[in-house]
Amino acid sequence: MLKHPLAEMSEIVRIELDTAGLIAAFERRPPYQRNDYLHWIERSVHPETRRKRIHQMIEELKRGGIYMGMVHPPSRT
Repeated sequence: MLKHPLAEMSEIVRIELDTAGLIAAFERRPPYQRNDYLHWIERSVHPETRRKRIHQMIEELKRGGIYMGMVHPPSRT
């Protein structure tokens, strides 16, 4: 069960994930993680903050085992 309403992925996030080849990695994450990432990105007020958050998510998906800046071994794949 999700704590927050289901977030929709913005076109910008979709493009960034697709460009990085990480759509599948994103989709393998549990629903709560996907939802948390999307809400976190959408809550940003400034474009620079949004860009920074998207970049962090992409780097975490590339590395695996990290979720929102925290070590998370189940997220290795």
